[in-house]
Amino acid sequence: MRAVSNLDCEFIIDFSYTIRKCYENYIYEGTEMRNKKFPILMLSLAFLLMLPFAAQAAVITACTLDRDVYHGGEVGHITVTVHNDEDDVIRVTEITATIDYYYSDGTTYLQTFFSNATLPAEIPRGESSMFNVSFSLPTNIASGYVDVFVRVRTELWNASSQRWYMSDNPIYQLLLFIQSPYKQQFEQQQIINEQLQQQLEEQQSINAQLQDQLEEQQSISEQLREQLSELKTLNNSTTIMMYVLGATTILFAVMAIFLMRLSRRTEIIPQPPA
Repeated sequence: MRAVSNLDCEFIIDFSYTIRKCYENYIYEGTEMRNKKFPILMLSLAFLLMLPFAAQAAVITACTLDRDVYHGGEVGHITVTVHNDEDDVIRVTEITATIDYYYSDGTTYLQTFFSNATLPAEIPRGESSMFNVSFSLPTNIASGYVDVFVRVRTELWNASSQRWYMSDNPIYQLLLFIQSPYKQQFEQQQIINEQLQQQLEEQQSINAQLQDQLEEQQSISEQLREQLSELKTLNNSTTIMMYVLGATTILFAVMAIFLMRLSRRTEIIPQPPA
C-alpha cells in the first residue's frame, strides 16, 4: 500500500478523541475491566496508525500543454488526466494551475488559474477522466522556461460511513517555454525579408522576360526595316523601269508618227511625165 498525502481531519480528530476517552476510562477502571478492554484499545490504536498508509486515491497520469512555445499575451490550455487508483469512487473538487513567472522588468509574480470544468466530478474506481485548465500570459512576461504546478484536489467515498473524506492532492510539474519577443520579431522580419526576396526574384524574372520580349521586338523591327528597305529598293527600281518604259514608248511613238508622215509624203510626190 502507498501513503496518501491528505486525510479527512475531522474524521481523524473524532476517532482520536474516542480513543483518548477510552484510554482515560481504561486508566480509572479496575484490572478486570482493563483486561477486557485492552484488546479493543489495541485494535483501535492499530487502526489509527494504519490510516496514514491507506491506498492512494488519485494519480495524475498525464498532463500536457497544447503547444511547445508560447509568446506574451497568448492563451494556453493544459489537459490533465486523473486516474482513480482506489477501491471506491473518488470525486475531483478542484483543479488549479499555478504559474510562477517573471515580468520583463524582473518582478516575480505567482498566478493561479482554475479549471472551468463542472466540479465536483466523480471518477469510478479504476477509471480516468480528462480535464482542461486554461491560462493567459501577460504581454510583458519575461522569456525563458516557467514552472507550472498543476494540483488536483480529490475526495474519497467511504461506503461504511456514507461520507466523502478528503483524500489526495496530487501535483504535477510542467515546464512552459516563453519565447523572446525579439526572436519573434526577428523571425517575422526574416519571413518578410524572404517574401520581399521572393517578390524581387519574381520581378527580376518578369524583367528578364520583358527584356527577351524587347529583344524579340527589336529583332522583328530590324527585320521589318530590312524588308522595308528592300521594298523601297524594289519600288525605286520599278519606278526607274517605268520611267524607262515610258520614255521608250514615247520614243517609239514619235518614230512611228515620223515614219507615217514620211511615208505619206512619199506617196504624194507626183510621177514625172513620160
